[in-house]
Amino acid sequence: MDSSTFLGTTTFIYLAATFFYVAYAIFRVEWAGVAGTVSVWIGIFANSVGIGLRWMETHQQGIGYVPLSNMYESLVFFALCIAALYLVIESKYKAKILGSYIVPFTFLAMAYASYSAEFGKDIKPLLPALQSNWLVAHVITCFIGYAAFAISCGMGIFYLGKVYLQSSSAASNHPDGGNSGTLTLQAIDTINHKMMMFGFIWLTAGIVTGAIWANSAWGTYWSWDPKETWSLITWFVYALALHARFTRGWNGTRMSVVALVGFISVVFTYYGVNFLLSGLHSYGG
Repeated sequence: MDSSTFLGTTTFIYLAATFFYVAYAIFRVEWAGVAGTVSVWIGIFANSVGIGLRWMETHQQGIGYVPLSNMYESLVFFALCIAALYLVIESKYKAKILGSYIVPFTFLAMAYASYSAEFGKDIKPLLPALQSNWLVAHVITCFIGYAAFAISCGMGIFYLGKVYLQSSSAASNHPDGGNSGTLTLQAIDTINHKMMMFGFIWLTAGIVTGAIWANSAWGTYWSWDPKETWSLITWFVYALALHARFTRGWNGTRMSVVALVGFISVVFTYYGVNFLLSGLHSYGG
């Protein structure tokens, strides 16, 4: 079994985890939540083994690079980061309801990586610009940040949905409306804020390592390449939101909306730029 086949199987493991968590959220059956957590653990193991297999395959072909060099490999790593961060959050807050808002991101990332025809999965020699240890540092830091922003987006959706259900139940005098597990709106907002801060720190590190890598590859720290420009736009979206929370007390609905808008900017920075705008990062596909 090669790495692509193994990682394709990982996709279905994350799908099973998503199914279990959604079942838990709807029916509140404890076994479904436990099955979801177990599935995520299995998915992380399979995800990691798949990355390891691909690393071995690069050495077998005489190329030998850390498999983080293109869209396929980075999406696989993205899914792993989200799953790992999610388990940390679930362990801290003891709320499996979060899985129904976060784990679907792991499935979507793996499904797109495994079954999209837009980019190949073949192992090819790296372009000269990619033959740098700074590539590994840049991709790892960026995608830990992206994973945190994906979780923040999930928390934003959770918060806005809970607010809507509570307002609907208040209007209809239904006592159980908006009962989303044991998490309060304040707790959801706190997770959103913490993930936003965590992601912002790692995105900042990603931009810095990317600048160092750019200087070693092209002789300049910043060239206003479309991906560099959009990375900076994304950085400012989260920077301004965090600043507004600190100075003006932004929270709740406002931060939830920012979480959604910010993640749309992340997706465009990562994916949209590659296919809609040409630049030095076009090889990333």
